[in-house]
Amino acid sequence: MTCYDRRDLGLLLLRLGTGGVLAAHGAQKLFGWFGGHGIEGTGQFMESVGYVPGKASATAAGLTEAGGGMLLALGLATPAAGAAAAGAMAGAAAVHAPNGFFAQSGGYEYAASLGLTAAGLAVTGPGRLSLDQVLGHAVNRSWMVPAAFAATAAATALVVGARNRRVRKAAEGEQQPLFE
Repeated sequence: MTCYDRRDLGLLLLRLGTGGVLAAHGAQKLFGWFGGHGIEGTGQFMESVGYVPGKASATAAGLTEAGGGMLLALGLATPAAGAAAAGAMAGAAAVHAPNGFFAQSGGYEYAASLGLTAAGLAVTGPGRLSLDQVLGHAVNRSWMVPAAFAATAAATALVVGARNRRVRKAAEGEQQPLFE
């Protein structure tokens, strides 16, 4: 008989809450559930904020959020799930950063909170009340944490960097010369 402690229960609650919210956000993007706009509407939004092509960006964000969220909630492949979700939230934070920190003014507070919690779960692990535990941690090895974060950081840097260059170029094109 395994004895679970409050740490296991706390990690379960963090995983279920964070994973559930991320999965719901992904479902909004992918399927239009929970008041979302689906791939079409989300794709149009993604294009408008510099993530091109929009449909592919919406699909990638939706799959990362929904998949990473579900895996976090289940406590399965926790390093990869948490790192992927953190990367998706870094992409969202890049869109909201010009509005400041607080979500009240459109800032990146919410994305940062979800991303940091997902990253913390990836580092800490899922606890004993998880599928990783049931499967003998086959997809939750110590070496997987830095590998997952390295892969996610590289992909996120490429995607967000390209987006930021497009946004900057568009802003420069809109500026009018002071003297003609």
